[in-house]
Amino acid sequence: MDFLEKIRDRSVTVGMIGLGYVGLPFAVEFARAGVRVVGIDVDREKVERVRRGESYIPDVPSATLQGVVQAGRLTAHPEYAPLREADAAFICVPTPFTRAKAPDISYIEAAARALTGVLHRDMLVVLQSTTYPGTTEEVVQPILEQSGLKGGRDFSLAFSPERIDPGNKAFGARNTPKVVGGVTPADSARAAALFSLIIDPEHIHIVSGPRAAEMCKLLENTFRSVNIALVNELAKLCDRMGLDIWEVIEAAATKPFGFMPFFPGVGVGGHCIPVDPYYLSWKAREYNFYTKFIELAAEVNQSMPYYTVHRLARALNERGKPLKGARILVLGAAFKRDIDDCRNSAALEVLTILAQSGTAVCYNDPHVPKLAPGEHGLPAGLPALESRPLTPELLAEMDCVLIAVRHGSYDIPWILRHSRLVFDAQNATRGLGEGREKIVRL
Repeated sequence: MDFLEKIRDRSVTVGMIGLGYVGLPFAVEFARAGVRVVGIDVDREKVERVRRGESYIPDVPSATLQGVVQAGRLTAHPEYAPLREADAAFICVPTPFTRAKAPDISYIEAAARALTGVLHRDMLVVLQSTTYPGTTEEVVQPILEQSGLKGGRDFSLAFSPERIDPGNKAFGARNTPKVVGGVTPADSARAAALFSLIIDPEHIHIVSGPRAAEMCKLLENTFRSVNIALVNELAKLCDRMGLDIWEVIEAAATKPFGFMPFFPGVGVGGHCIPVDPYYLSWKAREYNFYTKFIELAAEVNQSMPYYTVHRLARALNERGKPLKGARILVLGAAFKRDIDDCRNSAALEVLTILAQSGTAVCYNDPHVPKLAPGEHGLPAGLPALESRPLTPELLAEMDCVLIAVRHGSYDIPWILRHSRLVFDAQNATRGLGEGREKIVRL
């Protein structure tokens, strides 16, 4: 039985390398579609939790995971040997950057090397990890071909950018459109056919090859980075001009065409926006091309944690309180609302700057109970911190409460009522009348 026939009767076996924020949701969706999924992760704790049906990804309910595990449609393993039975393998591993802001594709290379040992004829390999244009054909394909098999002939190879948005209740692995670029047209068709088990075929867009698909992902996130940088820079200008940036954005958003609202904040975080522009600018230098516009946007966004602390210090000064020695509570440690992911979190950058400035800083995050030095990008010299329970007494003793991340569980009017000063970097206090004199907005 050939690959497409296996897809049609759902006897295809799918391998998922990396069971994190991308891999686990896709593994569960393929399993829910009735196919057998073999999950691989080098983190044995994740493997054991999947085997128990215990989800560590907020977007994947434990009940859903437990259902496909108990049905035998999803298994998890710390080694690659079980992939010998797989008809397709997805690579969904992290792609961070180094301290020098250069791409770190070591996880992709390690996965490809391990996959080489189990690669077989007619297997489909799909890279989903965000990376620079050329990675699939220039890095992954040569490694896989060390097996003696030829990409595009003996096995199929494609790139399909992940579009997982942690915490997004409207769009997930099943209903977000997919872009696919194969090494050959036949590779693209096979990858698209496999994705059609979980995604409407009308929402699968095939491009000319892996490089176009890789560039597509970088364009998507660079677009966001540049536009966020624009409003962050305008926020600084509006502060000098005595204007309210939030009011200006709200007014501009009434235009029904030619405008899309973006919002300022303490910075950008996560696994995409702070990282992807550097992947693109790094690759561009290979062509003697310098992405000044993109790099400038990244610089603006990186400056926001420092600007936030500057504005907070000014607010304290106006009330006769110096920043050094001030008691400050940071609300939010994750990189965005209602998730537990702290990767490249701007809120943690603000917390670090405050601690290094001599403040008595603490934090609250219902999704992040502990912060260990040396993890999540926190400097090793900082003390370990635990999320402080929100109480009227805690709020009252703080010189300032900084809303860095607006989690849905935060009762903003209640927080404002019990606080002396609230620095609102999220426009969370919009529309509140009582206690306006306590509020300073970014």
